[in-house]
This record gives sequence, structure tokens and C-alpha cells, in this order.
Amino acid sequence: MSRLAKKPIVIPEKVEVAVSSGVVTVKGPTGTLSRPVPASISVVVKDGSVTVTPKDDALPTRMLLGTTVAHIRNMIQGSKEAFVKKLIVEGIGFKAEVKGTEMTLSLGFSHQIKLPIPTELKVTSEKGIVTISGSDIEAVGAFAAKIRSLKKPEPYKGKGIRYDGEVIRRKQGKKTT
Repeated sequence: MSRLAKKPIVIPEKVEVAVSSGVVTVKGPTGTLSRPVPASISVVVKDGSVTVTPKDDALPTRMLLGTTVAHIRNMIQGSKEAFVKKLIVEGIGFKAEVKGTEMTLSLGFSHQIKLPIPTELKVTSEKGIVTISGSDIEAVGAFAAKIRSLKKPEPYKGKGIRYDGEVIRRKQGKKTT
């Protein structure tokens, strides 16, 4: 059995967890999240905690057990307090602007890149720092990765889009003789 699944997940105040027909639904101040649970895993909400147990001892079930517990923990944490990712846009003439439900990026290409912002996320841009927040950790991470993939930081000058706190290994340029 997974080490994560051995301990019950405590449900904090202002957060409600419900299980019905193989779907876990978590409601909280920042939003509502739901996720299907594999048929080989049972989820029980009792006395302010969530307990996840396997229905059988097969290898695929044991592999899914820890993953399911991690997903439920992330849903509870995200519905209580939003997840935040920050991206730093670095380079001469590089800009990121948010207008309505669309994000416009100027990254040194011949054209501007326009990205639609997912409805469940809140995106702000201020002085080269893009902040993405939302209750679903997967949606926040996927949108941040999509933005970063448009112009990954290069090792010589460090220009590009990088995560806040990410260290770019720098290379020495050509040596003049």
C-alpha cells in the first residue's frame, strides 16, 4: 500500500468533499474541482477526513493508489488556496500583455503570439512578470509550460521566458583572439 494512502487526508474548514458514482468533488472558496476515481479504488469521506483504499491487491491498483491520493490532496489544497506560478519574460523588446481573455506576447518573432486564457485561470502581467493562478494545479502548470515553450531561455544571454526561481546554466560566448 502507498505511504501516502496510509494516512487519511484531513479536510480543512470551508472545504467540502463529496463522492458520488466514482467522482470526487471538492468545493471551496476558490472554486469547485471534480475528478473521476478509478473503479479499483474506494474513496470514503468520514469525520472530516478522506480515506482512500484499494479494492484489491493487484499491481495496477497499487500504482494508482498514491496517484489518486496526490490528486485528491491537490484538489483540496487548490480549492482552499489558489496555486500560483510566476514566469519572467526577459529580453530586449520582449513583452507580455493581458487583455480580457487573451494574452499577447511579443518575443522577437515577426508577429505577436496570441494565446486564449483558460476560463478557470487568472493571469496578470506586470513589468515582465506573468502571474498565473487557479485552483487546478494541472491547468496552472500546463498553461505556464505552454507559455514557457514559446521562447525557452537560451544559455548565452538568458533571454526568453523562465519560471521564477529557475536557474539557467549560462555558457561562455566565443572568445576573441
